[in-house]
Amino acid sequence: MMTTRAEKYLKTAKLPHIWCPGCGHGTAVNALLEAFERMGIDQDKVVIVSGIGCASRAVLYLNFDSMHTTHGRALAFATGVKLARPELKVVVLMGDGDGCAIGGNHFIHSARRDIDLTAIILNNSIYGMTGGQLSPTTPVGSSTATSPNGNLMRPFDICSLAKAAGATYVARSTTYHVAQLARYFQKAISHTGFSVVDVISQCPTTFGRRNDMADPVDMVEWERDNAIPLAKAQQLSPKELEGKIVVGEFVDGSQSNGNGRGDGPLP
Repeated sequence: MMTTRAEKYLKTAKLPHIWCPGCGHGTAVNALLEAFERMGIDQDKVVIVSGIGCASRAVLYLNFDSMHTTHGRALAFATGVKLARPELKVVVLMGDGDGCAIGGNHFIHSARRDIDLTAIILNNSIYGMTGGQLSPTTPVGSSTATSPNGNLMRPFDICSLAKAAGATYVARSTTYHVAQLARYFQKAISHTGFSVVDVISQCPTTFGRRNDMADPVDMVEWERDNAIPLAKAQQLSPKELEGKIVVGEFVDGSQSNGNGRGDGPLP
């Protein structure tokens, strides 16, 4: 009997999943499975690590050796796995809060060390699981549980942060651009060094309802209409880029760590 991709890569006994209808995380996980399938990945040679949050629940459904760790510490656990078993591919699934707020210090230092890990940030601009607080990527003016009158703080640009810290593969896509997303996942996992994929993922329940986008179709169409390829974005002014999502590969290969040295990645 032919085994479907879902049966091969998912723990079907754990389904249905807990994500809300219309959440983009399932789309992102499906793109990840597409990347694994294209690579002909050996599931016994992959470890998937996550922290806490909506994105981090993905490890419960993936049919791989996995670690569901503590909030913000996924990259620390993943570093330990990689140092102990350098032959393994280690993929780390995090949300924007888990990866870049409480886990922000681990994120920048993992990039600085250029550790051979793949960091996937499922970025829905909010703490979706723990009450709808604003996150480091919440857009200015957006309403959340902790900014009911609109967020006043500028958000992180995860790709710029990763690039500045020393990551040697950095890309961004959205849950609308699924073919591009699967391609970036494949390149990130194949890359030797610290790779980052920032995935713009919709949250209609916690973010959308507070910001007049409760319909997930509206949110996905917003991703489609506001995504700009990197090559085009480089020709536009900061004013023209306001409110847009720049998608593409920001770093593809080794780079200097900022002090003139081009040291290679750790194992």
